[in-house]
Amino acid sequence: MHLMTTCSRCQAAAGRTPPRLRREPHRPLRTAYEAPVDLGLDVSPKQRHDPPQPHLQRPLAHHRRHLQGGAQDRARVATCIQEPANRAANAATRAHKQATAEARHEMDQTHLGLQNLLYEKRHLEREIDKCRQFASIYQDIPMYSTEEFVQLAPPEARTEAVMSNEHQLMLNRLGFELVERQRLDKRAKELAQQKEELLKESKAKAAVVDNVKVQIDTLMKMAAEVGKKVDELVSTTAVPSASTPTPS
Repeated sequence: MHLMTTCSRCQAAAGRTPPRLRREPHRPLRTAYEAPVDLGLDVSPKQRHDPPQPHLQRPLAHHRRHLQGGAQDRARVATCIQEPANRAANAATRAHKQATAEARHEMDQTHLGLQNLLYEKRHLEREIDKCRQFASIYQDIPMYSTEEFVQLAPPEARTEAVMSNEHQLMLNRLGFELVERQRLDKRAKELAQQKEELLKESKAKAAVVDNVKVQIDTLMKMAAEVGKKVDELVSTTAVPSASTPTPS
């Protein structure tokens, strides 16, 4: 929308327009880029190259100055009319540039937030892959089977809700396996202690047996020596009795 406002200088220039131009009908404004000003003289091509007549030079110069002054005034009026439109166009351009800059800034912020979300997504996906590829020890250790767990585990550890949840079932199986291993380890320690006590007792009894064997061996040796001495005594007493005659 063009703002049809004029300044005081343009109004004054319009007021100095000759009366003849005021009585003329409306004509479109000419700019500096349009065709040359027509002086209104019908001059044939032959007369254009002829030198002007002396009696026509003065009216012709006056008419030319008159037309040039009117064109300058109209150009100044058009310039004054165009200046508000230019200012409005410049203001609109600045407003659109500001809106474009704000929209670009918002788009950059949105793009940055999207890049951050994508980075976090890739990070979480890598962590999930690492967790899925993690080899836990429960996959290699021997455990009670599901049937054995159902038979041996307490009732609160094998409810319907637990049996329908695979993750909770595995946790309960691991907990039951831990309790059973602790119980068996405690029993193994008790049995190991009993074994040591029995070994001590057996060692003590073995020492007593060895001592008895030594005593028995000693007694047997002594009995053998006593037997030899008895035999010797018997043999020595039997020989004289055989050489002496018996009385009749």
